[in-house]
Amino acid sequence: MKKNPFSLQVNMDDFLPATAEEKEYMVKMRPSTTFFKDGVKRLLKNKIATLSMIIIILITLASILIPMFWPYNYDAMLGVRLGKPVDSSYNNLAPFQYGETEQARIEAGEKVFPHIFGTDAQGRDYFIRVVYGTRISLAVGFFASLIVLVIGMTVGSLAGYLGGKVDLVIMRIVDIIYSLPDMLMVILLASVTKVALGEAIKGTVLEKLGGNMISLFIVFALLYWVSMARQIRGQILALKEQEYVLAAKSTGAKAGWVIKKHLLPNCISVVVISTALQIPSAIFTESYLSFLGLGVNAPMPSLGSLASEALNGVQSYPYRLLIPAVTISLIVLSLNLFGDGLRDAFDPKLKN
Repeated sequence: MKKNPFSLQVNMDDFLPATAEEKEYMVKMRPSTTFFKDGVKRLLKNKIATLSMIIIILITLASILIPMFWPYNYDAMLGVRLGKPVDSSYNNLAPFQYGETEQARIEAGEKVFPHIFGTDAQGRDYFIRVVYGTRISLAVGFFASLIVLVIGMTVGSLAGYLGGKVDLVIMRIVDIIYSLPDMLMVILLASVTKVALGEAIKGTVLEKLGGNMISLFIVFALLYWVSMARQIRGQILALKEQEYVLAAKSTGAKAGWVIKKHLLPNCISVVVISTALQIPSAIFTESYLSFLGLGVNAPMPSLGSLASEALNGVQSYPYRLLIPAVTISLIVLSLNLFGDGLRDAFDPKLKN
């Protein structure tokens, strides 16, 4: 019987239990996920960022693993003749060439591994020096970013949460640092700390690192934290007005606990993105300081110092300048593209 549409009688057929097929059709459950897993999925969909990540991983693994089995050391002068001039062709071998000593070993029946990138003016294998230089540049970039992360996150959190005079003082310090010319201050600080640390670290564990390397980390700790501090401060200024922060305060939670448990976890996207974009900046800073002679101590190479040394024979051996320059460009470009991919994947405002 056809039901009257204006009738108030309840149709009991509407309350029959749904079948398994109806439930499967009506209910489409999404698998449970987390913020990190969701961000990784979006990151892997970005082909350019994924390719950049693979390049960074391959370069990092190569810089760590190749020196373990490579037959030449970065500071070994292979068959350098006493009395030979520095620009002697005997020392400056072209790629895949052998010196006289190595040719004699080959004639004696020994197997000698070729110099893939040739040798430098001191007869040192250039390939392993580029590999060590890449390792030094990457290590400086990662450790400097870690220093910037710790200082910037701490200062930005305190300024944003405490507010008032504390925020005013910290932000004025940040404004002063921002007003200084970056390159000039970096060069001046590196020069001063290099001289001051030279005598202070003699006979200590830090002597192996050298005064130049420690001065680099001091420069990053003094100048490069301000950008991250401002970003985290802005996030915490918005988050500290939320209800869950008020609830934590009402239960007697201390400022450190609220920042650590509530505020910083909600700033994780800003922290990850800022740290990823800070690494190429640190590598570039180390490279140009090493190029100016304020980087790592000789004979330990870095990509910047290798490029600086290559200027002396750039007309005769242009590949010595080209190889470290291309390596620096590839690392910085890959890290920047990967950082952009992280920003697109982990920034909630860019989800769509």
